[in-house]
Amino acid sequence: MVSEKKEPSLLDGFKAFLMRGNVIDLAVAVVIGAAFTKIVNSVVEGVINPLVGAIGTQDLNRYSSCLSGPCKYNQETGEVVEGIPIMWGNVLSATLSFLITAAVVYFLMVLPMAKYLARQAARKAEKEGVAEAMEVSELEVLKEIRDELVAQRSGTTGPASREDGPGTTGPQPPQG
Repeated sequence: MVSEKKEPSLLDGFKAFLMRGNVIDLAVAVVIGAAFTKIVNSVVEGVINPLVGAIGTQDLNRYSSCLSGPCKYNQETGEVVEGIPIMWGNVLSATLSFLITAAVVYFLMVLPMAKYLARQAARKAEKEGVAEAMEVSELEVLKEIRDELVAQRSGTTGPASREDGPGTTGPQPPQG
C-alpha cells in the first residue's frame, strides 16, 4: 500500500504565511514607519532647513558647474540650451537632507530609547542582584542550621563541630 500525501494547496500556504506573527509585526512596523516619516520630514522641513537656509542659501539645487563651455539656460523653462552642467547642488542637497534626517532620527528617537532601555536593564539587573543576594543569605542560614543539627547529634554545640571542614573537633557520628 502506498500512502498518498496530500500537498497543501496554494491558498493554504498563503493563509499560513499571513497567519505568522512576524508578517503582522512587519506590517505594523511599515505603518508606524510611514507615520514616523511624516514627523521626521516635518521637523526637517519646518525647523532644520530654515536654520540651514539662514546660514547659506535655501535652494542648493541651483548650484552647478559647466563641464564643457559656458552653460546657457532657457529663461522660461530653466532647461539647458548649451553646455553640459554638473548639478552638484542636487547631490549636496540630498546629502545634507540625509544627514539632517539621520541626526533627527538619532537624537529624537534612537538615543532616548537607548537610554530608556538601559535604565530598564539596570533596574532588572538590580532586582536580580537582590534576589541573588537573598538566595545566598538563605543558603548561609541553611548551612548554619545543618551545622547546628550535626553538632547536636554529636553532643557538642557550635560551628567548630562541622564534619566537612578543617579544624573538626569533638566526637564524630558513628560511621556505618
